[in-house]
Amino acid sequence: MKRYLYPLALAALLSCTSTPHATAPVATLATPIPTATPVVTAKALVTSAHPEASRIGVEILQKGGNAYDAAVAVQFALAVVLPVAGNIGGGGFLLYRGADGQEGALDFRETAPAAATRDMYLDKQGNVIPDLSTLGHLAAGVPGTVAGMWELHKKLGKLPWKEVVQPAVDLAAKGVVLTEKEAAGLNRTKFITTAVTAGQHMEHSQATPGVRMEAAVNEMGFLPNSYVREGRPWQPGDTIRHRYLASTLSRIRDEGRTGFYAGTTADLLTQEMQRGHGIITKQDLQNYQPKWRTPLHGQYRGYDVLTFPPPSSGGVALLQMLQMLEPYDLGRAGWHSPQATHWITEAQRRVYADRATYLGDPDFGHVPVKQLLEKPYNKQRMATTLPYRATPSSQVTAGPNFPSYESDQTTHYNIVDAQGNAVSCTTTLNGAYGSKVVVAGAGFLLNNEMDDFSSKPGTPNSYGLVGGAANAIAPGKRMLSSMTPAILTKNKKLALVVGTPGGSTIITSVLQAILNTLDYGMNAQQAVAAPRLHHQWLPDLIDVEAGALLPATQDTLRARGYKLNPRAPWGRVEVIRVLPGGRLEGGADPRGDDSSQGY
Repeated sequence: MKRYLYPLALAALLSCTSTPHATAPVATLATPIPTATPVVTAKALVTSAHPEASRIGVEILQKGGNAYDAAVAVQFALAVVLPVAGNIGGGGFLLYRGADGQEGALDFRETAPAAATRDMYLDKQGNVIPDLSTLGHLAAGVPGTVAGMWELHKKLGKLPWKEVVQPAVDLAAKGVVLTEKEAAGLNRTKFITTAVTAGQHMEHSQATPGVRMEAAVNEMGFLPNSYVREGRPWQPGDTIRHRYLASTLSRIRDEGRTGFYAGTTADLLTQEMQRGHGIITKQDLQNYQPKWRTPLHGQYRGYDVLTFPPPSSGGVALLQMLQMLEPYDLGRAGWHSPQATHWITEAQRRVYADRATYLGDPDFGHVPVKQLLEKPYNKQRMATTLPYRATPSSQVTAGPNFPSYESDQTTHYNIVDAQGNAVSCTTTLNGAYGSKVVVAGAGFLLNNEMDDFSSKPGTPNSYGLVGGAANAIAPGKRMLSSMTPAILTKNKKLALVVGTPGGSTIITSVLQAILNTLDYGMNAQQAVAAPRLHHQWLPDLIDVEAGALLPATQDTLRARGYKLNPRAPWGRVEVIRVLPGGRLEGGADPRGDDSSQGY
């Protein structure tokens, strides 16, 4: 990635007090904005985490399909080409806005199985058992992806169902060539499943949650058996052939929802559960239903921001942060300047404290969304910030007087079609390759979304996020998510479509993509390529990508009391921006193999 092209002008640092536009006495050079060239198309655009998925989406659009047909095709294609996150064994959230202004939020988040219990991941002393909620069969929630895509197509699709699923079947049968990043990911990962060698099943007991086994990769039909037996590492250019997944996708193509939640696929999934001591049953699969929810609306600098409601925490948190930051002149402060970083970090800190306390599945109790999104409340939250000093997270709690709740791998794609319909969809297995469990004979990975519940209030999950009673485990409940699909309009016209994977960093990455575009004038590719920062209340650290902060800025932030934590790159943000005149500008994150394609 080319890092820098030009510096911002000298920006006067601004005070973080109740008078946002007060000027600080010292001026500092802001961090240079990276250079990057976006893809620009005249009619339609697809951005996703893999070139093959984007290609298939565009082909569906060119055949006369709409953005919703393309979303189904892209989702199933990602299940083939991006096993680290693309899925049929997981779930997600899809936000849409039609060219006619119609909008909707489709929740196909996984649910806890009927046999799940509040303390299922605790030992007799009440301590969290390591790995039990993240690794193996017990970590999986009831998958929602296939039901979600069926529901979307039933309501909004134009082309026949078979026509939008067939490209994924072809991909799985023909095979996909591994990129360098994909080969490296597989080499780092070991799978838990039933292995297949020379056509014979070799069962393995998953009694110890932390055990991982490598012999299973060939169950997905990835490579010839000899590669597995010889221990040959994956190489860029190797071809993955998903023979079992091709059969599963064929059943979904021919039988729709039933091809996954009943019949052969359901038999294979529940047999896998029994072998590995999981708890998902055929009844759980039969009972699963996606839900249409009412999108959230907010405003920022003249734009209407459409985003996802609970059980995603992302939409509430995003709108809170935008409310907190709107009074401050971020553009004048400068991109990633000490003062802009100060304001953004303090907003993030307060919002993540609220998230941990109040947010959960609204079908299982009261979630105070209205109170959290009141402007006076968020103004008051920012009024507690200190001028030029970090507020220690130990001194930041959730906002008072709200009713209490009564009982990282992810991928994202954006689509805008020639009619102006827009889709922003984030879909996930949770961790990389989910629970590492491949359903024997069916060729797909299961999620480890049960870790997104609060196994024990106050105890961090695998992303370091802390939760409470609002997000406790209960049968049929949807676990809290950070997924933040968002669509921005201006004067009732489509302006921006954005989203990303990244676990707890999703919310802040979407925030930064919006700020990069609206406050700092970046094009779509710059907005996704720019190095990122992240703070989530606990732990009390600013995560810093390489190149995100100048050395002088780092010194200033440390002097203010911030702790900086250098981290490897995170997230894979996708952005589509509507340019004056109606052309579409796509940004696909260079941290992955992401691709913007259109016509």
